[in-house]
Amino acid sequence: MTEISNELMDKLTKICLCKGISRATIKKAILNGADTVEKVWKESNSGNGGCKGKRCGSKIEELINTMKKQEENM
Repeated sequence: MTEISNELMDKLTKICLCKGISRATIKKAILNGADTVEKVWKESNSGNGGCKGKRCGSKIEELINTMKKQEENM
């Protein structure tokens, strides 16, 4: 069985389904300083699709918190 890298999975996993925005794009926005859901939406063009962020907002918030915790533990 072939192991798929985290980087590839991030590119394939869509966080904003309406706009087709990947987890990799969301992570990049966070790494570039977007520290709130609204800032991530603005930076990545997510959150302005048909659902207006109702589906991706909580996923983005969870990813922001996870990445902050990882950064604190380094």
